Amino acid sequence: MDLKTKNLKDKYRLFLTENAILRYITFSVLYIAQGIPEGITFFAIPAWLAMNEKSPMEIASFVAVIGIPWSFKILVAPLMDRFTLLSMGRKRPWVIFGQIGLILSFLSIGLIHDPLNNITGLMISGFFISFFGAFQDVATDGMAIDVIPVNEQARANGLMWGAKTIGVALSLVIGTTLINLLGFSTAITSMSISTFFIILVPICFRERPGEKLTPWSKGKASPISKKAQLTSWTKIFRCIYKVTILPSSLILAFAMFTLGIMYGLIDTLLPIFTIQELDWTNTSYSNVYSITTVVAGFFGMFIGGALVDFFGKKRMLSIYLIFLIVLIASFSFLPSIWNNDKVIFSFILLYYLGYTFLTIAIFASAMQLCWKTVAATQFTLYMALSNTGRAIGSGLVGTLKELMDWEYVFIIIAMSPLIAFFLMQLINFKKHKKSIKKFTQYSISAY
Repeated sequence: MDLKTKNLKDKYRLFLTENAILRYITFSVLYIAQGIPEGITFFAIPAWLAMNEKSPMEIASFVAVIGIPWSFKILVAPLMDRFTLLSMGRKRPWVIFGQIGLILSFLSIGLIHDPLNNITGLMISGFFISFFGAFQDVATDGMAIDVIPVNEQARANGLMWGAKTIGVALSLVIGTTLINLLGFSTAITSMSISTFFIILVPICFRERPGEKLTPWSKGKASPISKKAQLTSWTKIFRCIYKVTILPSSLILAFAMFTLGIMYGLIDTLLPIFTIQELDWTNTSYSNVYSITTVVAGFFGMFIGGALVDFFGKKRMLSIYLIFLIVLIASFSFLPSIWNNDKVIFSFILLYYLGYTFLTIAIFASAMQLCWKTVAATQFTLYMALSNTGRAIGSGLVGTLKELMDWEYVFIIIAMSPLIAFFLMQLINFKKHKKSIKKFTQYSISAY
């Protein structure tokens, strides 16, 4: 077989580096796998608890606890950068392992006895679901940075985040319906089965030509993977230190932490606010959330990435942040019309549109700031700080509600995108890229 024929054949085989369509499909499906349990744990269960008159403090505590593992991602990311079964790819073995853990932990939450009166049990099971969800997320993001070209990253992030949003929304509405019809345990067990089929996706592809499909099949590590793989903890921590102390890295990290607080506050307060303050049912909330996030996910998939590609990351980040500042601040000053369901629906829709588009732009920005040598660790550091902020925001809901009325809570929330707006103006992508290029040329060889 001549080289030209071999290259043509490889293009249509299941190699992520050789097939753009396969990349888009694979990472979208893997993000759906994260969205299904997240929709149940972060949204369906809190809404169900609110419907059954659990206190804002209990609900906020549950959400805060299950959000903690998403902050622990930084502990497992260096492990993935240091160790792997390289003949199967740099990150693919970890993706498969994380997906298996996600399936088993998701099944376990349906086995909790009397969950309404066993919040501790829900917290423990939810904690492990989040742990393996975060584990799979780290591996997936690291693999994405490895195999997705820079010019495809914004578009890919649009598809990935849109797919996750749709996965969260569909699991929420379907899960809520099943909980109300079949009971908690049966509903959760039924939903968890769907995550089982998704594991077939990472099992059936390879990152690069020549790699093994399974540990017992033929193949060997790619020369590119060997070159990128670090073999000592010293090199990993030196590299991550060098790239994270760059000004743009530090600025983005702090901005993402600040925005994480906003995400946690909004996601946790919405089911409490709509169900306990506005007298919605958990079904009404789930339907509205699902509709608005599916719409946001759809536009994010097909428009979000394209806008970032066309107008630039920094400009679009600024526009999205200004939009969210105005939206949340305006809502806080209009309590007299909160009883109008159309107003609440419009607010939720506009917020999740802004949130989805902002997330796509931030993820694309974070990927561009990553050094591929330690991409999993660096990208995870950004995400861990965001999720730490999210956990803090979730935990603050109960305290803030006890101290003040809802309108003041929304004013405080609007401060997060305001701070992030000023921080984003200080990021310099070109200067950061030049620094990474110097590291690649000189630093690694010097160790």
